[in-house]
Amino acid sequence: MQPIGRGLEDALEPREIAKHLEGAKQHETVLEERCTAVRAGWGEKYVERVHAKGKWTARERIEHLIDPGSRIFEVGTFVNYGRKFGKLESPAAGVVTAYARVEGRWCMVIANDNTVASGSWWPQTPEKIQRAQEMARRLRLPVVYLVDCSGLFLPEQSRSFPGRTGAGHIFKKNSLLAADGVPQIAGVFGDCIAGGGYMPIISDRVIMTEQAYMVIAGAALIKGAKSMKLSSLDIGGPEVHVHLSGCADERAPDDETAIAMIRREIGKLASPALDFYRHGANASAPTFDARELRAVLPPDHRVAYDAEEVIARLVDQSLFWELWPDRGREVIVGVGRVNGLFMGFIGNRQGLIDDPERRGAKKPAGILYREGIAKVASMSRACNEDGIPIVWLQDISGFDIGVEAERQGLLGYGSSLIYANSTNTVPMFTILLRKASGAGFYAMSGMPHEPVVQLSTPLTRLSVMEGRTLAIAAFNTKLDDDFEIISDDPMERAEIEAGMRETEARIEADMDPYAAAARMDTDEIVPVGELREWLELFAETSWQATGYRRTKNPRIWSLHDAAALQEPRA
Repeated sequence: MQPIGRGLEDALEPREIAKHLEGAKQHETVLEERCTAVRAGWGEKYVERVHAKGKWTARERIEHLIDPGSRIFEVGTFVNYGRKFGKLESPAAGVVTAYARVEGRWCMVIANDNTVASGSWWPQTPEKIQRAQEMARRLRLPVVYLVDCSGLFLPEQSRSFPGRTGAGHIFKKNSLLAADGVPQIAGVFGDCIAGGGYMPIISDRVIMTEQAYMVIAGAALIKGAKSMKLSSLDIGGPEVHVHLSGCADERAPDDETAIAMIRREIGKLASPALDFYRHGANASAPTFDARELRAVLPPDHRVAYDAEEVIARLVDQSLFWELWPDRGREVIVGVGRVNGLFMGFIGNRQGLIDDPERRGAKKPAGILYREGIAKVASMSRACNEDGIPIVWLQDISGFDIGVEAERQGLLGYGSSLIYANSTNTVPMFTILLRKASGAGFYAMSGMPHEPVVQLSTPLTRLSVMEGRTLAIAAFNTKLDDDFEIISDDPMERAEIEAGMRETEARIEADMDPYAAAARMDTDEIVPVGELREWLELFAETSWQATGYRRTKNPRIWSLHDAAALQEPRA
C-alpha cells in the first residue's frame, strides 16, 4: 500500500476550504434539527405516559442495552418523513432500527417506538423492519427485538397488511434468520398483539416483563371478556406464556432487569473474529483527519474534487493499494484497511481526465466509459472472489452516450458489470456522496443491486437525471438540436417554458435526500464528517462472524494475479 492524499491546505485554497465548510455547516444544522425532531417521537407528553406506566421508551431501552460509551448507528431515521396519515405523522415509521454494540458484539436492534401510537405498525413499518432483518442476515449479526407493539395502525391497514412486503413478511424474515443460524433475542415489554405477537416467537430467547403480553387477539376482541373482567395480560401475560404455553422463556419484573437479561444472553455468543482477520495489523486512524471531508467535498455538485483526497480520509494511515491506475481513469479502485480490516474501494473521479483514444484531448469524469466499466467489473469480481467487502463511493452522472459509445458496446460492458454486482455474495456498502444518476447509479451498486447498506449525505442528488436534463427529454419533440423551443407562437412558447420549469422543479424536489429516505430509496442520511465512523461499522460488521462466506489470506488474493498482468515488462 502507498500513501495517498495531501494535507488540506496543500489540496485546497483557503477560500475553497472556507466555502465548503460553510456549506457543510448549513447542511449539518438542517440534518441535526430533523433528526432531533424524528427522535422525539410524538413528543414529551407521550414520553410521560410511558414513564407513568413504569416503563422506558424504546430509545431509553436501547441506551441501557448498548455497551457504555458506545453509540448506535441508526438506519431508516427518515422513513415516512413528511408524510401525513390523516392528521397524524409516524416519525421513523414508529420503529427504531440500529446497529448497536452489545457485550462487544455488533447487533441489529429493532425497537417499537412506544411514544408513537403505542408502537403500532404504519405503512412502511414492516418494510423498515424487514430491511433491518435483511442487513442482519447478510452479515450474520445477532438481532435484538425490543417489542412493545399494539399491532397494525388499523386506519392504514390496507397499506401495511397485504402485499409481498406486508407485515406478514416480517415473520418470513424471522424464519430465514433462524434457518441461517442467526441468533434472535426478543424482549417483550408491553403490548404484543396479532402480528406483534408473532414477531418474537421464532426468536431463540423470549423474555417478558410483568407488564407484557402476547396475544393473537386482545381482550377487546374476545366475546365475554368484559363480563369476565379479563384483560389481555390475563389472556397472554408471562404467567401464561412462561409457565403454561412455553411461548416465552423467562420473565423479568421490569424493563431494567429484562435489558440486563438480554445483555447476558448476547454475552454467551461467539466472540467477534476481528483481531483474527486483521492479520497482525492494528486499527489505525487515517493520517488526514476524516472530519476534513467536510472541506474536501464541495456542496455544489458541479464543482470537482480529487477522489484520492476522499479515500485518504477514510482508510487507515491514509495508505491505499490502487489497482490499474493507468486504465479507466474516470474511476479509482483499490484496497485499504479500515480499523485494521481489509476493504475494497470503488469510486468515481471528478473533473477532466485524459482521453486515451484522442491524444491531447480531455473528457469529463463522473461518467463511465468502456475502460472504466471493465475496470469496475474486474474489481467487483476480484473482491467477491477474494472475500473483500466493497465500499462504493458514488458521485456519478451516468454512462457515456452517443454513436461511439454504442459502437464500443457499452451496453454489453455495462451488462457484464450489472451481472457481477447482482451475483456477488461479498458484503457491499454504497455511499452516495453527491450525484447518483441514471444507469450509473445502478452500475455503482445502488439500492436496486441490494447493497447491505446504502448511505446518502446531505449533498446527495438521486434521480434518473438532473431536473433540467429530464425536462429537455420530456419536451424533446418541442425543441431543436440546440434544445431551444421550435415554436414561434408566443402562447405555445410560454406554455412549453412553464411546463419545462414545472418538470425541472418537481424532479429537483424528488432528488432531495430526505424525500429519498422517506420513500426508503436510501437507508440513512449521514454527515460527511461521519463517513469514516460508518466505514468502521461496515468493516467490523463484515468481519465479525465466521464460517458463512468466503475469506482468503491476502497472499492468495486473485487481485495479485490481476495486478501482475498489468505490470510493464522491463
